[in-house]
Amino acid sequence: MIQPTPPAPRILALDALRGIAVIGIVGMNVHAFALPVPAYYNPMSYGGTGPVDHWVWLGSFIFIEDKFRTLFAMLFGVGCLILLEKGSGPEGKSPWRAHYARMAVLLLIGLVHGVLLANNDVLRAYALAGLALPLLAGLSARALVVTALGLLLIHFALGLAVFGGAWAAFQMQHWDADALLWAERQFGRDPAAITMLLEQGREALGDRIVRRTLNIPAQLQTLVASLPLNLSAMALGMGLWKAGMLQGQWRTFRLQRVAGLAALVALPGLFALAAWLEAEGFPAALVGPVTLVLSAPFDTLLGVAYAALVMAFLHKDSGVTRRLAAVGRLSLTNYLMTSVVLAAIFASWGLGLFGEVTRWQAFALGLVPVAAMLAWSPPWVARLGQGPFERLWRAGARALS
Repeated sequence: MIQPTPPAPRILALDALRGIAVIGIVGMNVHAFALPVPAYYNPMSYGGTGPVDHWVWLGSFIFIEDKFRTLFAMLFGVGCLILLEKGSGPEGKSPWRAHYARMAVLLLIGLVHGVLLANNDVLRAYALAGLALPLLAGLSARALVVTALGLLLIHFALGLAVFGGAWAAFQMQHWDADALLWAERQFGRDPAAITMLLEQGREALGDRIVRRTLNIPAQLQTLVASLPLNLSAMALGMGLWKAGMLQGQWRTFRLQRVAGLAALVALPGLFALAAWLEAEGFPAALVGPVTLVLSAPFDTLLGVAYAALVMAFLHKDSGVTRRLAAVGRLSLTNYLMTSVVLAAIFASWGLGLFGEVTRWQAFALGLVPVAAMLAWSPPWVARLGQGPFERLWRAGARALS
């Protein structure tokens, strides 16, 4: 009788990296729960303009915004690759079939999450981008990194095409009023838009469910637009896995060198973009392309630097590493439960603090779900292993495949 292959031992540093990614995402997600959408990108839109608010924005823009999203997407790609490389799924079924079943269930979880709790849910985009991962799984590490760069360039080109009109209109002294008004509503200080968003943020749960359900088709445009960037990060993660970095095979000095070189390029670029925004006074026509397009290469590089540092310094078994690894092993559950906690703080059916706090106060309240993750994850993993939503995901995928 052929004995089943025992599961490979878990890589503690990789689990810890996943935990850090989930924790880091809270640093920006809290603003999506606490403030109108334009304030997520633009500190002048809403939420206070005091010195502390400014420093919170600057620190978030440089060190948090899209860096941990990049990490999360990289590790999603790694997780999918590991499962695809295992071969056949349950009962000898095709690994592709099992993978697409997982993506279908993840999309459903993301849709429910987006309607009930987090309109900025990333699971939907990951599920859609994940449809292409089996096509990339057979590529070499070098080819995957090149693919990631190509997808990043596609995101860059598409972003400039979308935002170029508004920025050109701003430079040409309001030549295109429609383009400027669109940018102002999305990333600026348009009073009517802010008032409408404040009303939406304070609506009852039933009203929110109806509105967001009806808005699902319109959200598909945003999800499709995010595919090149998310797929780029996933391909990069897969490439770094195959290269051995995320498998813990690189020496500490090599990891430190990669982190140093990546940060040496990323940080000056991000500080320069932040200085440009401040010098221009945060015009909406500039905030959009800077935060969503021009910063993307630097965000990716800093995400790689974070990954290298974690693999270099958290590979040894310690209390801190084990706690972070526990958070990472429950990454899906912790991501969803973070939204539950934040909704309990900011939504109308909770404490109702949406629009009532400044940027720095919102950031401070983001520590609540972080503390909860760090507290509950280790005992759950020790006693039950998988988290409840990881079990749900697996069971749903098994039923579909």
